[in-house]
Amino acid sequence: PVSTRHAQENVLQRVLQLPVVSSTCQTLQRKYSSTKESHPLMASVCEVYERGVQGAGALAMWGMEPVVRRLEPQFAVANNLACRGLDHLEEKIPALQYPVDK
Repeated sequence: PVSTRHAQENVLQRVLQLPVVSSTCQTLQRKYSSTKESHPLMASVCEVYERGVQGAGALAMWGMEPVVRRLEPQFAVANNLACRGLDHLEEKIPALQYPVDK
């Protein structure tokens, strides 16, 4: 049976909230922004790429919606299993709770 705690959680959100992951993402975002500010040509290439990714992402979500709705029960089970696995990892690897610099 799916536990109510894990049924309400999203494993991807949990992973992104781990200090080690969130601090890594913040560092990468700062580097990306810094690079764009320092190199005008790179900034224009990045902006074109970002618009393309946004458009493709929106189109993919629109196309996948019927499939996602049909597979929702399977996703819930997979999410539950992944959350339990993440619980185990967080318990066994305390370093996940620290930012990268620590």
